[in-house]
Amino acid sequence: MYVRVFTAGAIVAAALIAPSPALAQQAAPAAPELAKAPLTVVTTQLNNPRGLAFGPDGALYVAEAGKGGVGPCLPGPEGLNCFGTSGSLARIKNGVKTRVLTGLPSMAHQDGTNAIGPSDVTFLGLGALTIGLGADPAVRNQLPAAGKQFAGVYAFVPGPITPKPTLKKVADIGAYEQSVNPDGGEVDTNPQSVAFGPGGMAVSDAGGNALLGVSASGAVKTLAVFPERCCATAPPFLGLPPGTQIPFQAVPTGVAYHQGAYYVTQLTGFPFPANKANIYRVVPGKAPVVVASGLTNVIDVAVAGNGTVYALEIAHDTLLSPAPSGRLLKIRPGQSPLTLAAGLTFPGGLTLHQGYAYVSDCGICAGGGRVVRLPL
Repeated sequence: MYVRVFTAGAIVAAALIAPSPALAQQAAPAAPELAKAPLTVVTTQLNNPRGLAFGPDGALYVAEAGKGGVGPCLPGPEGLNCFGTSGSLARIKNGVKTRVLTGLPSMAHQDGTNAIGPSDVTFLGLGALTIGLGADPAVRNQLPAAGKQFAGVYAFVPGPITPKPTLKKVADIGAYEQSVNPDGGEVDTNPQSVAFGPGGMAVSDAGGNALLGVSASGAVKTLAVFPERCCATAPPFLGLPPGTQIPFQAVPTGVAYHQGAYYVTQLTGFPFPANKANIYRVVPGKAPVVVASGLTNVIDVAVAGNGTVYALEIAHDTLLSPAPSGRLLKIRPGQSPLTLAAGLTFPGGLTLHQGYAYVSDCGICAGGGRVVRLPL
């Protein structure tokens, strides 16, 4: 359901390499240190920008969830969400932005904000692109043909607009959720992030609360399930007795691979509590290990070559706050996180490249999204 990924106008997006008691301790929720790093705008006028990565051609690629379209429109928790084919993949090279993949499915509010569509991109020679959904995959049957691309993983050859890259379907994450439903809950899928690893790639399913493995042949399997957690204080607007505690979904978001393990971030579902989000280290075949906690609404993660983990919070004061604000954190064992950037507007994705962090900012904005860069 959309509420696992959206609320308060947001898309709903850590540790060093080896698990240890020191790393598994809670990251202090007190105000973290702030490292003042200047932000440089890399590109603007993006439509709901989400995950981003550098390709083997040296270009920066950004998954744009699009801005929906004229319909059909389906009901969502914040009003109608309308279908269109405005999703795309943008390529930025030498300051020039081109959309090398266009016509991809997108569902958004009628004003084009808060879109669901292309959600992440990564590379290992070939490119891999995820397209989200945030609903029961059966909803695809109510959409035009392009809507069947929702909840899938696709491969493409990176490059400039001529010759234009084409997508090849690798896996149907929605079909896997329908047939397997790893967490045993409501049938719901939202492929959020993708990372290459040994034997294929891993995909975080924010709707299905699972980390899935996808082989080179397209076979899907469950690598980890992230169960519902207890508990958070119910917000007053629910009308429950003051202090009532309610469970919340895990909602895995970002995924990164480093030295034998996947690092998976947690948004946390409604009511999106502060200081409850974890980062997990997942070694295939073993149970997930919490390597950082005490974070809030984490949307993405990146791991530097030296093992340093960076976490992107979409809303450090929770998605239910009156004016949510995102921040980029450097996770430090035994210390509170170091804030590298604050005041971000619903950031949607993070990547590292040559000593810089690149962040997609205003990740729910139609035409107002951008990518910013800051030194690490």
